[in-house]
Amino acid sequence: MTLNKKQRYRFSEAPIWDLQRSYYEEEGMKAWNNDQVPQYITSNPMIAASYAEMIFGFLQDRANKGYHSEPILIVELGAGAGRLAYHVLHELCQLRDYAGIPLPPFRYIMTDLAMHNVTAWSEHPALQVFIGEGLLDFARFDAVHDTVLNLVVSGTAIGEGDLKQPLIIVANYFFDSIPQELIYVGDGQMYEAEVFVGYPAHMESLAPSQLLDQISLHYEHRRAPEYEQETYPYRDVIAVYQEQLEDSHILFPEAGLSCLERLNRLSPQGFLLLTADKGDHLLDNWKFAEPPELVLHGSFSLTANYHAIQQVYEQKGAAVLFPPHHYKNINVGCVIHTDASMEYAHTRLAYRRCIERFGPDEFFSMKEWADRNLESMGLQQLLSFWRLGGYDAEFFIQSMKRFSGLLPDANDEEMQDILRGIRLMWSSYYDIERRNDLALNAGMLLFEMEMYEDAAYFLELSIHEDQAERIPTLYYYLAICCLELELDEEASRYAIELLKLEPDHEEGLALLKRFE
Repeated sequence: MTLNKKQRYRFSEAPIWDLQRSYYEEEGMKAWNNDQVPQYITSNPMIAASYAEMIFGFLQDRANKGYHSEPILIVELGAGAGRLAYHVLHELCQLRDYAGIPLPPFRYIMTDLAMHNVTAWSEHPALQVFIGEGLLDFARFDAVHDTVLNLVVSGTAIGEGDLKQPLIIVANYFFDSIPQELIYVGDGQMYEAEVFVGYPAHMESLAPSQLLDQISLHYEHRRAPEYEQETYPYRDVIAVYQEQLEDSHILFPEAGLSCLERLNRLSPQGFLLLTADKGDHLLDNWKFAEPPELVLHGSFSLTANYHAIQQVYEQKGAAVLFPPHHYKNINVGCVIHTDASMEYAHTRLAYRRCIERFGPDEFFSMKEWADRNLESMGLQQLLSFWRLGGYDAEFFIQSMKRFSGLLPDANDEEMQDILRGIRLMWSSYYDIERRNDLALNAGMLLFEMEMYEDAAYFLELSIHEDQAERIPTLYYYLAICCLELELDEEASRYAIELLKLEPDHEEGLALLKRFE
């Protein structure tokens, strides 16, 4: 390892951020395959339903103020794999249809730095219905620099002052992954914590993710009176740190705050921000903070400074909502930056109901417990937790064997609830390069439940979606399903396909002989 001291960097200008950009631009959608970059905690159906409830509340609040006609744009920053956007739109449309009340129209805009991702979203089968209904558009957006949203589907550009309604901004795992300043408070004075980067040998041959894994960071403090000057735009926040912190390193979100200001200029009506991250809004959590370490997962992430964002926007008159308790895995915040922000009662009530009382952080803690204790859970517990999580496919795949083991003691009502859950799960499933064949798992469980018509539906889906890896046993189960449904011709056809793949399959031979 060699330490490069030819140039010292401000933390926000260190080479790690260029490596971060290169990683996402090169990997595209592959960055989220098999959780290389974590996405479940901020993209599962439960957190999406919470966001949909708050967005629905905001639509109600705007309608109650008499703003029905102009559309409201929902812009997701760093939409990544697209799973959150899909689940939010799916749930939001259900809320709209269920309520049946006058609301402003809305349109969701997925954005990301990597154009590969924008192209992949526009081609994703699950998103086509939303595109067709005019509810979804896409844009490549560099959150550090861009000021205009250039929409791909509609071909329009949205610039300063173009929107008549407040903008809704969704920013999950965003503020922790874009450049941040690193400042240090000592003896009541402000310092810049500048960084030197140590590189491994043969760094030219390493991919961005490999290089991020092998570099080392070394910090030195430089006196930085510029943070203490009245002309510094966030001087009031810095003053809080000077007065209340000592021997503390603080990640400061200048780039994130700048992004919010640029987006704010799109609408004179302000914005609603929904955000979830590893981020502290409580000042005590920044006391005596050590220099940051990169949390690596293909790319890297740090801790988001929600305290600074809260301070800045409360000073602007915004209603800023964070849980009163400490978070464990993910912190979810809401910033209502509009005129008379406290009048947005439906939005604030939705936050209280879906985040503060029991939210995504509590759900994820329970999910970790459920993952460890699946084998001790009963059928009603499995069903209840599956329902709580919005019939999430990941939990179903993890608990499929446990469901199967409990079937012998299940009653008809419980089996009907499993069937209903599978149907709802499938109707809201967003495929990200499947690690497991969801249709196969669903079909096999339904086969065990002797629900042959539904089992056949999912087993056929499994065959059609994976022609490259044809599993002989699937054709046998399909033949049995058809036999039970008195579809002899189809049963014979599946038996023939089975024997093409495995000519000596005894049950398949017996089936075919029966038909002959």
